[in-house]
Amino acid sequence: MSDFPEQIMKLMADQVPFNRLLGIQGESASAGACVLVLPVRPEFLGDFRRPALHGGVVSALIDTAGGVAAWSTLGPDESVSTVDLTVDFLEPAGLAAPLRAAAQLVRKGNRVCHVRVAVTQDGKLVAEGRGVYNIHKRPA
Repeated sequence: MSDFPEQIMKLMADQVPFNRLLGIQGESASAGACVLVLPVRPEFLGDFRRPALHGGVVSALIDTAGGVAAWSTLGPDESVSTVDLTVDFLEPAGLAAPLRAAAQLVRKGNRVCHVRVAVTQDGKLVAEGRGVYNIHKRPA
């Protein structure tokens, strides 16, 4: 099951329609951690005057990275769903370079996982997120 985190990352990028629409790509994954990359497009702009990316795009990347990090610590008969997501926007993200989200599991309990995510663009921290993910066990 050592390749399970890689399988989860691939599933989230290839099989989730919303993630495919955005173009989220996996860079790396291990138990409790992952790095996802999002190439940016002009359609992602929320403020065309700056131009700055829409916060919902950044939030979606954070949520996906947090979900992969949490899910990668579970068994094959388990999955996760988002219970809470907090995002701090630190700098406007633009069109100059892809976004990179690095997620790290903080704590895995019996019912929820807590994850922290840092989003950078060209090495600059643009947002931080904290997610709580409910653990779902498939009924026997």
